[in-house]
Order: sequence, then C-alpha cells, then structure tokens
Amino acid sequence: MKLDPFQEQAIEYINKGFSVLVSAPTGAGKTVIAEHVINDSLAKGVKVVYTAPIKALSNQKFRDFQGIYGDKIGILTGDVSINPHAPVLIMTTEIFRNKVLSEKPELEGYSWVIFDEIHYLDDYERGTVWEESLIFLPDHMKLLGLSATVPNIEQFAEWISSIHSKHMKVVVEKTRPVPLSFLFQHNNRIVDNFRKIRPEVRKNYYHKGRPRRMMTDENTKPNKLSTLITELDENNRLPSIYFVFSRKRCEILADEISCFDFLDEAEKDEIVSLFDRLCERFSLTGEKSAENLRPLVRRGIAYHHAGMLPTLKEVVERLFTSRLIKMIFTTETFALGINMPARTVVFDELRKYYGSSFATLKTRDFYQMAGRAGRRGIDTAGFVYSRVNTRYTNPGELKRMIYGDPENVSSRFNASYATILNLYSRFGENLYDIYPRSFHWFQVEKNRRAKALQQMRNKVALLASLGYIDDKGLTGKGIFAGKLYGYELSLTELYEKAHLDALSALELGVLITALVFEPRKTAEPPKLTRTAKYLRDITDRTVAEIHRQEKKCGLWDNSKEYAYNLSSAVEGWMRNEPFEKILEATDADEGEIIRYFRMSLQIFREILDTNAPAPLKHKIKEAITLINRDVVDAEKQLRE
Repeated sequence: MKLDPFQEQAIEYINKGFSVLVSAPTGAGKTVIAEHVINDSLAKGVKVVYTAPIKALSNQKFRDFQGIYGDKIGILTGDVSINPHAPVLIMTTEIFRNKVLSEKPELEGYSWVIFDEIHYLDDYERGTVWEESLIFLPDHMKLLGLSATVPNIEQFAEWISSIHSKHMKVVVEKTRPVPLSFLFQHNNRIVDNFRKIRPEVRKNYYHKGRPRRMMTDENTKPNKLSTLITELDENNRLPSIYFVFSRKRCEILADEISCFDFLDEAEKDEIVSLFDRLCERFSLTGEKSAENLRPLVRRGIAYHHAGMLPTLKEVVERLFTSRLIKMIFTTETFALGINMPARTVVFDELRKYYGSSFATLKTRDFYQMAGRAGRRGIDTAGFVYSRVNTRYTNPGELKRMIYGDPENVSSRFNASYATILNLYSRFGENLYDIYPRSFHWFQVEKNRRAKALQQMRNKVALLASLGYIDDKGLTGKGIFAGKLYGYELSLTELYEKAHLDALSALELGVLITALVFEPRKTAEPPKLTRTAKYLRDITDRTVAEIHRQEKKCGLWDNSKEYAYNLSSAVEGWMRNEPFEKILEATDADEGEIIRYFRMSLQIFREILDTNAPAPLKHKIKEAITLINRDVVDAEKQLRE
C-alpha cells in the first residue's frame, strides 16, 4: 500500500526512535502509523500498550488486531481480561493511568504506548486521566499520540517534551484523502451553500391585547425526513450514517423510513441470512430487540446506540461492514475511532448537550462525525448533510462550526482522591511539585494555577482529617482507598465502619450498582425494595458526612451520591432471573443496565486488589459470579 506523505514522515520519525504526535482528520489513515509501531515492536521483541478512550473501541481494536496478530494481542479494560501479558496489550486509558501510578513494575517490558484519540485530554469528565497518564509516563516508554485536528498540537507537544526527556516530533495533516461536500436541508429544500439559509423572521403577534415576539416565517416548511432520504437514494449517496443525539430517536427515525426499501431480493436474502447467523452466534435468536430490528435490516436499515444489548450492537456493526446496510441511525459514539465509513453522513440536528446545557456542536465534534463520510479507495467525495432549524442554529453558528478552526485542546486536570493518595505514598509532601508538570500549569495564567494548587492542598487536608494519611504516609485506610479510582471516599468510609463486611453478596451487588449508576434528570423516583431502603439509609448518612467535610475543606466537586434505581433489577439478576424479566423492574435501557452491571464488576475487582480481609473478598467473588453471566459477560462476547 502506498503511504501518504504524513504517514511516511511519522514512520520515519518512529524508525529514528522519536516519540510522535499525529494530528490528522478523521479517516485520514492514522491507524497505519499505529500498525507500523506494532509490527516494528513485535519484530524487535519489545512490547506495546495501545490505549483507547472507550471500552467499545478497545473491544473493536482487539478484534481487528487479533485477526492480524493472533495470540500476540491481549486486552484489559476492567470488565475484560484476555491474554493480559501479551506483547501487544489493549487497554482503556483509565487502566493505563492506574498502572503508571502503581508502585508495581507492571510496564517494564513495554517500550511503546499508543494513545488513540489523545485529544480526549480535553474531555471535561475524563480528560484528567489522559493528563495524569502523560505526566507519569515511564521514562523507558516512547509515545505515539493519534489526534483529530487540533490547532495547538505544537503546544501540546512542547508540554510533553518539557516534562520528559523526550523530544516530541509533530506531524500535521490537514487534507482529507476523500474531500467533503457540505449540503443542508432547510425549509424542506436541499441547498449546497449555507448562505442560502435565511434565519426566520421575527414578527409581532398579539395575545390578550399584548404584543409578543415569535420566530416565524410565512415560507417556513418542516424538514421532512422522506425528502432527505429520497435525495440520498436518487443521487447514489448511500450508504449513510445518520447521527442522532438521542437513543430513542434513533429507533423512531429508523421506523419512520421503513417504507423505503434499499435492497433487491438477492441482497435481502444475503443480509437476513447473515443477520440470523450472527444472532445465533451471539445467542440473540428469538430475543425481542433483535426481532424488532430484523424487518428493518431486510430493507437495508438499522440503528445503533448505547441503550442496545452489546451483542446486538456488535451484530449491527458486522452487518454494516457487509455494505448491505444503506441507512444506519446512530449516536455519536459510532464516530469515535470505529473504522466504519460511509459515502454520506447526516446530522439530525446541530446542537447537543455539553455537561450543563445545550449548545451548537463544537467544530472538532462536528468533524469527528462528518469525517466518517467518504470511503477511501471507494468514493471520490464524501457528502455531509445537515438538517438546519434556524430557531436553534443561525447561519453564523453554522459557518463557525463548519469553516472555523477546531477548538484547542485544553487541560481538565483534576486529580482524584485516589491519584493524590498514590502520589502521597510516593512523594509525601513533595506531591505539590507534581502540579507544575501538568498541562494545566503549562496552559493557564498565574491566578488559575494558584487556585488549582490550593484544591490539591484542600484534598490532602481532607484526606488527613479523615485519617487516610498521617505523618508516616498512607494509613491502612488510605492504602485501601488508593485502589478505588472515582469512588474512593464513600466506599472506604463504609469499609472502615465495617458496613461492607456485614453485607451479603447480593446486598454488595445492590450497593455497588447504586454507587456507579447515574440517573437521568427525568428519571422517576425508584420504588425501593427492603434491601435497597436499608442500604440507602446507610449510604445517605455516609455521603452526607463526606459532603460536609468536603465543604469544610473548600472542595467544590462533591463525592458521588448513591442512586438505587437499578436495585430491583440487580436483585433479580443476582437471583438468576432471566434478563427479560429484570427489564420489567426498571425504565433503563438494556444496554444501560448491562453497562452499569459491568461497571459494578470493575469496582468489585478493584476491591479484590485492596488489603480487604479474606471473608469480604470471598463475598465479592460470589457477587461477581452472580452478576457476570450471560449477556453481562463481556469476555464471552469477545471470545465468540
């Protein structure tokens, strides 16, 4: 395969022993560079770590690489551990961060780390994990960072070079191998220039004698989905990935176009046969959600979102690679590193929820998804359609989103209590010298540095007041908490007060699931079982006291509260009820339930790595066995 100039340049730097950052558009071919590092390392007998931001991407890379490298590939994600000492080990960035902070020499044999989607350092909730991983990157490891297009990649590289004895090389590619054409649906017309989109006119109207202002236009027409789909079909612009920012809407829209039929009889037979074989392979035959999808698949239509069974999502992914799925309605995670391009990408809307409010898409997020349009070696152009409602997105915002520069990568450094405990164990009071090594310190002005450093001091003060550290270092309590990233204080307080020791395996399952569960803002208050009420009283008191101490120490990020919305579901599951039965006990989606059950398993495994007593560990192993079965078993899915 002939390499592009940017790929050749990156590989040349790698061959000379440099660490490299690559910034290039989605779909440009960054994975080729990662594969060179893997091939070269295997040839030299050295090991490689490959990190990915989400478990779904880690799983996909495991399957892809296993097809190439066989048993030289392993995976470690918290709920999956397959071949964990392999020369090429795929893991989530959280697992890698935990390993670099550990005092165990777990990464001695690994010479390279590949960070896929390294711009995730900018993620508000999880970005600090990337930053901590880079701050504490072992000196013997070289780095390959693969990033979407970011303007400040040179600044990013300069920071890494400043804290490590590594001269980072930067490779930037701005041109896509398959150019994109942008089109818009507005007033139910398809236009090829955003200047043709007129904002709605403000007009007065009267209500009870008072003038009111409203957005209106006598010529405004609703954007019909059928108009858009007909445009794509008649202009040979299928297959298409249609991005939606709502799981439920993915399914609604797929059903809405079920009047379309994109396949001939031979193609129908082929895709239904493939669908049935995959359903049998993944034990989905007769499963309700698979049966609901089947008639759509027969017409070349599918949907894919996090609320689906993980096995059914994998079936859809495999169907899509067959090129017989012509329209797939999906949420944005489908764009994150998963190598499934199409001729066309469609945006259902141009606003999404960013942490606390809705806003027009960031340029970088837009191109992360738009970059899936245009298949290299197949298409001469990719097409991106945006459905525009000028009540929410005006032409100026549209211009900024599509033609503006991508946003800079900004630090989200916010060391967790567990991170601080591990640093205190190694550096004592000198841990404050770590902060000047952060990208946050490198980027921000002096007053923000002082505030961030004060937050670290406040966390240490809290940990000291609660007995996690003393003048000798970490106490037994602190050693326990240092293994529990993200949930350390409440779990440790419950452990210290012997609450965990007093619980049965089933009660532990209910408690840990409540710890990881994040209820939607619109969720109905759950009807609690007797077990859940008992546990809620204990955890509410514990968390309230932690919040009081955090407030006293001037900390603005409170420890997470427990939410018992899945209590009936997890009790039923641990009593061996079928999955269909437990769905009746909650309004959570199938995929949502499985994700939280798997997150619970990860916390249980972290507790097994602590200094907890043998009887508690025995009950935790029992809880793991009761939860980790059938559709919840992530390893089973990967092995099939």
